[in-house]
Amino acid sequence: MMVRILTLLSVALLVPAVLFAQMTGKAPNFSLKTADGKTIELKKLQGKVVVVNFWATWCGPCKAEIPGFMEIYQQYKSKGLEIVGISLDQGGWKPVKPFIERYKITYPVVIGDANLADAYGGISAIPTTFVVDKKGNITKQHVGYLDKKAFEDMIKGLL
Repeated sequence: MMVRILTLLSVALLVPAVLFAQMTGKAPNFSLKTADGKTIELKKLQGKVVVVNFWATWCGPCKAEIPGFMEIYQQYKSKGLEIVGISLDQGGWKPVKPFIERYKITYPVVIGDANLADAYGGISAIPTTFVVDKKGNITKQHVGYLDKKAFEDMIKGLL
């Protein structure tokens, strides 16, 4: 019984360390194309604050946060903010392209895969949002719906 308690305690103490480790360090680079063929490469965005948002068209919370993301993007783009939406839809561009058009998404959207999700520590739920500073380091990570105010608070001090 004591061994079981000590094991559970050890795991409980390790989980925050693992989550913190996922939130720090260099952001994994990617080079992916948008629906119109433009290549988005993370390392070429160095010098900007980059929000990397993993999402999908079928995800309710993802849909709900997009309008706030677009407002913040319009407000802070000229101050060095970039947002890259990485769709994890298995259908590729077929469901994503009409979704972009219907929602009039103004920031770049690319298609990701399991390898990219794994490079970011494994995406356990969507939406998952990472904030990458001007030097290319992940400074913040948020899993789940992110309202406009919380999103703005995450990026404002880095711009």
